[in-house]
Amino acid sequence: MIELTPVLDYRNDKPMYIQLADYIKEEILSGRIKPTEKLPSKRKLSNYLGLSLNTIQSAYDQLCAEGYVESKPRKGLFVTVIEDDIISNHIYHQKMETIIEPEEESAKIDFNSGKVDLEHFPYSAWRKLTHQSLFQEEGELFDNGDPQGEKVLREQIAKYLYASRGVKCSANQIIIGAGTQVLIGLLCLLIGKNQSYALENPGYHRTRTVLQDLGANTISIPLDEDGINIMQLKNSGASVVYVTPSHQFPYGMVMPITRRIELLKWAEEKNGYIIEDDYDGEYRYKGKPITSLQGLDNNENVIYLGTFSKSLIPSIRISYIVLPPLLLRKYLDHFTIYKQTASRLHQNTLYHFMKEGYWQSHLNKMRTLYRKKHTTLMQSIKKHLGDNVQVIGENSGLHIVLEVKNRMDENELIKKAIHFGVKIYPLSIYYHHSIENVLPRVLLGFGGLSESEIDTGIRLLKEAWGL
Repeated sequence: MIELTPVLDYRNDKPMYIQLADYIKEEILSGRIKPTEKLPSKRKLSNYLGLSLNTIQSAYDQLCAEGYVESKPRKGLFVTVIEDDIISNHIYHQKMETIIEPEEESAKIDFNSGKVDLEHFPYSAWRKLTHQSLFQEEGELFDNGDPQGEKVLREQIAKYLYASRGVKCSANQIIIGAGTQVLIGLLCLLIGKNQSYALENPGYHRTRTVLQDLGANTISIPLDEDGINIMQLKNSGASVVYVTPSHQFPYGMVMPITRRIELLKWAEEKNGYIIEDDYDGEYRYKGKPITSLQGLDNNENVIYLGTFSKSLIPSIRISYIVLPPLLLRKYLDHFTIYKQTASRLHQNTLYHFMKEGYWQSHLNKMRTLYRKKHTTLMQSIKKHLGDNVQVIGENSGLHIVLEVKNRMDENELIKKAIHFGVKIYPLSIYYHHSIENVLPRVLLGFGGLSESEIDTGIRLLKEAWGL
């Protein structure tokens, strides 16, 4: 008799016959019970497992119904021949389940740069305005809207950008989309996949991925202390450049006015475009915000890109671009066939959120909150890590880069940290090519953590890294 030794849980809500049938299926799919093998008789298996005949009969009936076994009159039950691809697929899924590392679940403190503080989000106001949008519009928002996005929201965005970032535009120049990557894809179609796109190195890897997936040629340009290297940009042959001047991602430097003027001059001479991604320009801890590149541009060479992911909530998926007139005409002529990608209901709610003053109030509150968290982070690093680390890009944004001087490589730093319940992130993934002769650096985001979690996390990193 085939040896069947299932572990059955009598406290489980799953019926006993299903547990037994599932066990036998697993044995068949894993190959431990071979095709054409005969299963034990109901009576023998009943005596062996101490289960009732009815339970064994029900389990066998289930296996027959699913096609794992077949009954041959006066001979018994036999395992059917299972297609190889079904077995392979089962084994594949088993392997995929084992890939999930236990460390992922053990991380108590996650320094994820993509997270924001959700505890202080104005849920009641947002809920009220969502209901208000539905009530006032009476279902109109359920139809397809303007391909460029809700006009009333675009008007609010235009007012806000001029007041806060010096961006000069009308609502008609703004296109709303579901996230930065969606809009980068649209820009690639507008500008042309035949152009060469220069990207900061290191830089936002998701933008590079979109451009490469669309077949555009990308050129990596290294950074210096002021941002993207202008001389290497000039020598690259690129006609479009993507930059994060207000808070370079990931290194965090703020591009000074002199470098901004140099970049604008390059675009004028090249008759090219600058894509200015101002992904978290709302948060600056030292000095006043510098006017956007778009606000300094007199030649219509800058495309301004913004998002509500950092300043509101990531899942809202509302970003926007401000197109210069030439690209706007091209968009209106050829690309309005593409429907709007962001939820009209969320857009309308956000319009009311901005119009009724909740937005500015929320920003002011979050600036104060993040400034406190930033101060806590810097004090904790000084207290626990001292001169064993160097902080890079600490003047703005919701993340820093930490250079660690303990002879561990990047992978070791991350593994040691997760062992102590702290999750940190590699900097290397943002480089287009591998880097050498650079001390290991990791990325720490603090927006989604409380002040106590930040301090605890840094203290645990000290223990993990032996500093």
